[in-house]
Amino acid sequence: MSQNKAIFYHAGCAVCVDAEQRLAHSLDPARYDVEVVHLGEQPGRLREAEQAGVKSVPALLIDGQPLHINFGAALADLR
Repeated sequence: MSQNKAIFYHAGCAVCVDAEQRLAHSLDPARYDVEVVHLGEQPGRLREAEQAGVKSVPALLIDGQPLHINFGAALADLR
């Protein structure tokens, strides 16, 4: 079985860290190659997240579709 890419975008807040621990790390590693992107530490990736349809963090981009998990912060607030 081939691996699909999943990207978990977050900003380091408590909501984001909780979602990362509960969701991003529970994806089957045989099915998904999970990359965690802390937008507070990697602001250069904000545009990438926006272009993928991410509106707020935490969010999981899986199979090319953004899944907004809970509202921690709007991407505009991270600029």
